[in-house]
Parts: sequence; C-alpha cells; structure tokens
Amino acid sequence: MRASFVFSEVLTGLRRNVTMTVAMILTTMISLALLGGGLLVVRMIDKTQAVYEDKLQVNIYLTNDISANDKGCQAEPCKSLRADLENNPAVESVQYENRDQAYNRFKQIFESQPELVKLARPEALPASFNVKLVHPDRPQVITQTYSGRVGVDSVADQSEFLQKFFDALNGVRNMTFAVALVQAVAALLLISNTVQVSAFTRRTEVGIMRLVGATRWYTQLPFLLEAVVAGLVGAFLAIGLLVVLKEFFLDSVLAGPFAAGVVRPVDGLDILLTAPWLLLTAMGISAVTGYVTLRLYVRQ
Repeated sequence: MRASFVFSEVLTGLRRNVTMTVAMILTTMISLALLGGGLLVVRMIDKTQAVYEDKLQVNIYLTNDISANDKGCQAEPCKSLRADLENNPAVESVQYENRDQAYNRFKQIFESQPELVKLARPEALPASFNVKLVHPDRPQVITQTYSGRVGVDSVADQSEFLQKFFDALNGVRNMTFAVALVQAVAALLLISNTVQVSAFTRRTEVGIMRLVGATRWYTQLPFLLEAVVAGLVGAFLAIGLLVVLKEFFLDSVLAGPFAAGVVRPVDGLDILLTAPWLLLTAMGISAVTGYVTLRLYVRQ
C-alpha cells in the first residue's frame, strides 16, 4: 500500500468537503472541551478533598456557663469532657478554644469584612473542643457519644458542610458531562455524514480502483483516516480552548477561593494529564464511527 497515495486522498477528501469537515472539527472540539472540563472538575474535587481530609474536625460546642466562667477548662464538667476526649482511641488530638480565642479567630477569618466584625461580640461565640479524628470518615463515633452530655450545647460535624459543597461541585461536573454527551452525539452524526458524502463524491474513482484489484480496505482507508484526522484536530483545539479558559476565565473568576485555599486550583499539569484522554477519545470515536459507517452504508 502506497502511503503517499493514501495521504493525498485524505487531504483531497478534507478539502473537497471543507464545510462539513470544519463543522465536524468544531463540534468535536466543543464536545471534547466539555469532556475535558468535566475531567478537570473531577481532578479539582479530588485535590480539594485530599486537602480537607487532613483538616476535618468535629467541633463540640460547650454551654454558655462554661464559655463564660471556665476559660482554661479547669473546672467540671469541662475538665472531665476534655480528659474523656483525650483518652478516646478514636481521637487523634483535642484542642480547647475558649470564647476569647474563638472571637480572635473570627476576626482573623473575616478581617476583610470589618462591618461584620464590628457587629460580633465575644459573648456570642461559645467555647469549644476542636477534635481531630484518627479516622476522619467516621465522625459519628464522636457525635453520637457526646451529643447531650452535660456541658455540651451542640456537636458539629464539618464533613456535613463539606459534603454539600462537594455535591455542588459534582453537580457542575455531571451537568458538563451531560452537555458533552449531547455534543458527542452531534459529532458522531457529523462524522458519519462526512464519511458518507466523501465516499459518494469519489465513488467513480473508488469503483475503478476496485475493478483493477484494489481491496476494500485499501479503498476505504482514506475515508477512515479523514475522520481520524478531523477528530485529532478537534482534540488539539479542545486542549487549546481549555488552556485559554483556564488562563483568562477560571483563574480570574475563582481567584478569591483559590487564594484562600477553599478550592484547589486547576494547573497546567492537570490539563497535561487530561490531554491524552481527549486525544484517545477523539481517535477512538472517529475511527469506530468511520469504520461502522463504511461497513453499513458504503458498499464499495
């Protein structure tokens, strides 16, 4: 098989059906960009979860009388609660935070919102035990044991809030994948139509080649390669689009959460690790769709 002939046929087919080729490339680009966006969201969630897993705590908020009268946790029942937590095998560490310390931390967190800090008073913040667990994924061993104990006002599991936060991110990811699936269907139809049109416009020369002994595979390979080349061009454009969106949109819109460490940023390495999957997807979808189309609809 002469490679030069095959590649010349591929270029001829792409030029001859330039409008459909451009439409196929753009549709593939959008579909793969959405798929890549979803994969980047998955990586962002994974990195953010890894950061928070080491910081997850259970907060045991104490009653007002302890908060007001026992700043050093030296009297009962605060002393007994602290000793009980420190001896609990499920607890890795315990930190007592009195009302004044809680207020100082509040001012540090909201220092960019001075109006809010002015409205807050130390008396509104309770003393608490900040409990770090040996197994952060099992907060119920603390919440069930210490809820309702003497001196305990409430028990807050930080993982419940984080779960809602990650559920919101997962919702964005799922929506992106859903739109990518719709675009993928459109790309499949365009690839199929382009292959059919390309084969139809060259039916005479293909028929002559078959008459002189060319195999079906030899005559159909250029059409298959046309689909793969267009798919790869769409994949490279999708990767470039992801880079542009990261640099000029995502980094500016989420600059605050990224700087505060609320969400881990997407970096160039994430796009680099996602790129091979987009290229493989483009090659696989284009090749399979082209092959099936040739077998089902093109009889040469």
